[in-house]
Amino acid sequence: MIKIYKPTTSTRRKMSVVEYKKVLTTKKPFKKLTTGKKSNAGRANGKVSVRHKGGGHKRKLRIVDFKQNRFDIPAKVETIEYDPNRSAFLALICYEDGKHSYILSPDNLKVGDKIMASQKKISFKIGNRMPLKNIRVGTMIHNIEMIPGKGGQLAKSAGSYITLGAKEKGFAQITLPSSEIRIIPEDCLATIGQVSNLEHSAQRIGKAGRKRWLGIRPTVRGTAMAPNAHPHGGGEGRTTTGLKYPKTPWGKCAYGKKTRKKNKRSNKYIIKGRKRR
Repeated sequence: MIKIYKPTTSTRRKMSVVEYKKVLTTKKPFKKLTTGKKSNAGRANGKVSVRHKGGGHKRKLRIVDFKQNRFDIPAKVETIEYDPNRSAFLALICYEDGKHSYILSPDNLKVGDKIMASQKKISFKIGNRMPLKNIRVGTMIHNIEMIPGKGGQLAKSAGSYITLGAKEKGFAQITLPSSEIRIIPEDCLATIGQVSNLEHSAQRIGKAGRKRWLGIRPTVRGTAMAPNAHPHGGGEGRTTTGLKYPKTPWGKCAYGKKTRKKNKRSNKYIIKGRKRR
C-alpha cells in the first residue's frame, strides 16, 4: 500500500512511500547471512566509469540464495524483510535441519508458510520451486535459471514475473516482461508466483536529498554544458544540439542504436524480439 504524506512542505507534497510496516516483520537482518558492502562510487581504477553514482547510506549486504538447491527439504518462512540493495523484499526461511537462508519473497507469501524446492513435481503453491517441465503452462513464475544449476537470472526485481508457454523437445517457451519470447531448457528451475513489492514503481521520490540517500548523484543535461564537456553543449540560451542524432558525452549514438551483437550465440533461442519504443 502506498502512503502519501501530508503537504507540510513543498517536497512532502509530492513524496510517497510503500507502507512497509504492514508487510515486513523485522528490522534487523539475520547476522550470519550478512556481509559488508564496499562502494566504489562508479569508479574503476580511480576513474569514473559509471556516472551519477556516489555517496548514499551505509548498507549491509544480505547473502541471497538464488539457486535454492536443497531439494525435498521443507522450509518454514520466519520473517519478511526489507533489503536496501534491491527493490524486492526478502524472506528468511529455516529448513527442517535448522539451516537458514534468504530467498526472494514472492507476493502473498506470509510468515509461517511452508515451501519446498524439488526436482520432482510438487504442489503449485506460491514459493515452491521446481523444473519448468513440471510447471503448468500459463503459470506466473520468477527467479528463473537460464542454464540448469546456475541459479536464478530472470525476473528478480519487484513486481516482475514471467509467463510459461509451450514445452517441446526439451525446451520451454517463456514470455519476458519486455514482451520478448525465448526458449530455455525445461530442466531449469523456477519459483511459483510473482516477486513481492508490486507498488515499488508507484513511489514518488519527492526531493533531491532522498536520491542522494540512495547513492544517486545529480544528472546534468548535455545542452546545459560547455562544448568541451559534451557534444550537445554550447550555443546561446536554449538551442538545439545541432546534430543529426543525440550523442553520449563520448560521441556515440545515444538513442535507437542496436547494441546486441548480430552473431551472438544465444540469438537462436529468441523466437520473437522485444517491442521497440
